[in-house]
Amino acid sequence: MAETTPEADWVSRIADDVIAEAERRAPGKPVVCASGLSPSGPIHLGNLREVMVPHLVADEIKRRGVPCEHLISWDDYDRFRKVPAGVEGVDESWSEHIGRPLTSVPAPHGSPHASWGEHFKAAMAASLAELGVEYRGISQTEMYTSGAYRDQILFAMRERARIDAVLERYRTLDKAAGGNAAGGRKKQQKAPDAAEVEAAEGSGAAAEDDGSGAGAGAYYPYKPYCTVCGRDLTTVTGYDDESTELSYVCQCGHGETVPLTEHRRGKLVWKVDWPMRWAYEGVTFEPSGVDHQSPGSSFVVGGQLVREIFGGEQPIGPMYAFVGISGMAKMSSSKGGVPTPADALEIMEAPLLRWLYARRKPNQSFKVAFDQEIQRTYDEWDALGRKITEGAAQPADIAAHLRASTTAAGPLPATPRPLPFRTLASVADITAGNEEQTLRILSELDPSDPVGSLDECRPRLDCAERWITTQVPVEQRTRVRETPDAELLDSLDEGQRDGLRLLLEGLDEHWSLEGLTGLVYGVPKVLAGLEPDAKPTPELKTAQRAFFALLYQLLVGRDTGPRLPTLLLAVGADRVRKLLGA
Repeated sequence: MAETTPEADWVSRIADDVIAEAERRAPGKPVVCASGLSPSGPIHLGNLREVMVPHLVADEIKRRGVPCEHLISWDDYDRFRKVPAGVEGVDESWSEHIGRPLTSVPAPHGSPHASWGEHFKAAMAASLAELGVEYRGISQTEMYTSGAYRDQILFAMRERARIDAVLERYRTLDKAAGGNAAGGRKKQQKAPDAAEVEAAEGSGAAAEDDGSGAGAGAYYPYKPYCTVCGRDLTTVTGYDDESTELSYVCQCGHGETVPLTEHRRGKLVWKVDWPMRWAYEGVTFEPSGVDHQSPGSSFVVGGQLVREIFGGEQPIGPMYAFVGISGMAKMSSSKGGVPTPADALEIMEAPLLRWLYARRKPNQSFKVAFDQEIQRTYDEWDALGRKITEGAAQPADIAAHLRASTTAAGPLPATPRPLPFRTLASVADITAGNEEQTLRILSELDPSDPVGSLDECRPRLDCAERWITTQVPVEQRTRVRETPDAELLDSLDEGQRDGLRLLLEGLDEHWSLEGLTGLVYGVPKVLAGLEPDAKPTPELKTAQRAFFALLYQLLVGRDTGPRLPTLLLAVGADRVRKLLGA
């Protein structure tokens, strides 16, 4: 396997720091990198950065032969906060489950999974497998209900006054800045942009309170789920350190006293839960989003609590910026219709999607293209591959390509013959998925090395076909004319007729992608008295555009369409002659 270049990219530099920090903290023990995901709804491409940053770092550490584990904590014991819009199989009747753990909420209609949390976790897990992400998943439902955190919960309750004192420092700051102490979210000092506001609103973990809402001046870091209604609409009314008896009342009218040594239906509030887990798991590296890094936020407060209360250390880790979608606002899983990794993997090969996250530093935002821009993204990926083959790529680009196409466990599956995506998309557009026609066209692209089977072009071909059918509006798809446009053909002037004649005369000799490219660009040059390979002038470019528009009108009835060489191959020589009036 190829080696990455030391210090070549951001991953290498972070891996250096993480290895050194882990050795300082726990010499000889495996390095622990962590991510956290809440399956409160579709886990989108913005959430994927929460996984990809530690994955890439952990993978680099493994490549160096250093034992390392990547944990993904599934926050499936979080409360169900609201019914997300646009989720298939879900209606407003799910609002009756607000306040229950995600694993106690029914899955959407038609799902094979037992709960809401399992439904959305399974979709993400399938995408991570396709992306080559190795991890150890931790269900917070299992951890809390099994009693794994019993000692940590009892300790936090005993130390509740000290925890409250730490939190109060930031509540005071928050109030001074005009923030929301109960929500625990204080915006950055600069005016937040729309994306930052939406991020804070869309983050379930960041929106949880810090346990300060119990009333009567009491503070308790533990929030029970009611044993009758199953919701967290509860208020702790008392706790005895010696007996561990906890009393609570619920808005449903139920109230009870339970021994916390045995109680398994509740969890620490988020701002206490997160630092507790850092200490419990011995996490060295965990990045976090913008909404967790502002003053008074869970990451900042957690750093104080893990050191002062739980006797651990805060993970090192950068803030990561937002991921957007071409033509869409910043993603929030509380809104409907946000693309998920599964959506992206429908139209992107796994290495390409990995590359988008590997090539940008965590603090750099970027967009994932679902529109026409995806064609350029594929072009850039292919061009980088050629540069690497030619020995002309920069070290950081080589490292990003390696991280995208391989992991420490080996290479990811790739298309054996990766023809240009825009060519495959044009063919898929014109053939409407007809495999016989598709193979005919692809075999004629390069007669000296014809495609013998569509499997040579998969999965990229499948990605192109799905992009055409799911992302390109019907009105923008190509429909080849059934009959010649007699009226337009009759109206042509002598120069236009000469252009069509030259094109038709050269079809057989130039019937390949490269040959037809030279032919369609060369005809206007010959009409101007120049050689077919003459360098174009501004006047020639104008003539070429006019010639192309004429061909598009005669072939597909509009001024634009797929690249003409691909279109001509797709239509076929006989039909081209018919439509061009031969």
